[in-house]
Amino acid sequence: MVIRSCTTQDVAAVCEIYKHYVENTTVTFEEVTPSVSDMGNRVSSYMQDHPWLVCEDNGKIVGYAYATRWQSRCAYRNTVEVSVYVKHGSSGRGYGSALYTELFNAISGSCHAVVAGIALPNPASVQLHERFGFRQVAHFKEVGRKFGRWIDVGYWQKLMGEA
Repeated sequence: MVIRSCTTQDVAAVCEIYKHYVENTTVTFEEVTPSVSDMGNRVSSYMQDHPWLVCEDNGKIVGYAYATRWQSRCAYRNTVEVSVYVKHGSSGRGYGSALYTELFNAISGSCHAVVAGIALPNPASVQLHERFGFRQVAHFKEVGRKFGRWIDVGYWQKLMGEA
């Protein structure tokens, strides 16, 4: 397994991984899978300020993780939001943990607070984030709607100086 920065050659694989989540889950609230071009623009935009990493195993992209600006106002400049996605059917192999380990190493020193929004219920995502020292700080009832149902969203936070 190799964790490295995302390149333009990886964007189609990233888009394919994300497609499953858009079309089949409430993990993301997007309802239309971004085109490869749109995803490439997103990756490029995010990477101007923060890392976007991919996990490659046996020559195939099996997951990705990124940090992005949490809010636009300058007072939030030391806070990032993180996300991790693993190819459908590939969870439980350590890809998400490996991606987050490298992502947190990459943002260490450049940010103070890290937040993650999780559509609920999602016990696997909650467990992953809490393993990395995140603690739940908010629970919003029925703030998203996808597939004809209301979805709660929780926010988890980690301060980079904490274990």
